[in-house]
Formats: sequence, C-alpha cells, structure tokens
Amino acid sequence: MTLGEELKALRNQKGLSLRQVEEGTKVSNGYLSLLENGKVKQPSPDVLHKLAKIYEVSYEVLMERAGYITRKASSREPRLPAFVFSGTKDFTDEEWKLLQDFFGYLRSRKAQKTK
Repeated sequence: MTLGEELKALRNQKGLSLRQVEEGTKVSNGYLSLLENGKVKQPSPDVLHKLAKIYEVSYEVLMERAGYITRKASSREPRLPAFVFSGTKDFTDEEWKLLQDFFGYLRSRKAQKTK
C-alpha cells in the first residue's frame, strides 16, 4: 500500500472529507488530494505529523511510509497499514485479547497452507 492509499484509507475510516482534514490540519485540500493520489510521495515531516494526529495513528509509521526512516531488517513487527491500528488506543483488555487471538488464527491458517 502506498502512502497516498494509506492516507486515503485513514481518512475514509474516520469518515472525514478532504475539507474537514484541511480544517483540522491547516493543510490545503488540494495538497491532501495530491498526497492521496500519489502525486506527492514525500510530504514534509510537519505535514505527516499533522495527519498522524488527526487520523490518530503513529507518526513513526507515516514517516516510514514516506521514506524518512527505515525499519531494521531484523524487526519482527508486522508491516500492516497504519489504518489497521487506528482507533486501537481505546481497546479494552478483552478487545486486545480478541485481536491477538485473531492474528494467531491467521498464522495457523498460513501454517496449514504450507504443509
């Protein structure tokens, strides 16, 4: 998933229009549209910080997607789009357990397919 696709998915997940994001970030909706359509591939860290805040996602993930930082090759963290985890800050312990169980289920299906 490209940075632009991820930003669009995050905005849609929040149910926000480009104008609403513009109001919340003071970044023009024209520039936001260019970002989402892949015309701008590496927005400034300041813009990414504003978008991370309004979309409630990790600034570091957006910085990585834009190519400013790189993940260590040995990292075992999943490379999932940021929108997957947006809104998880309010998860209860039970919801985190369900999420963990779901990922365990996905891993077990993968293991079964490779046998």
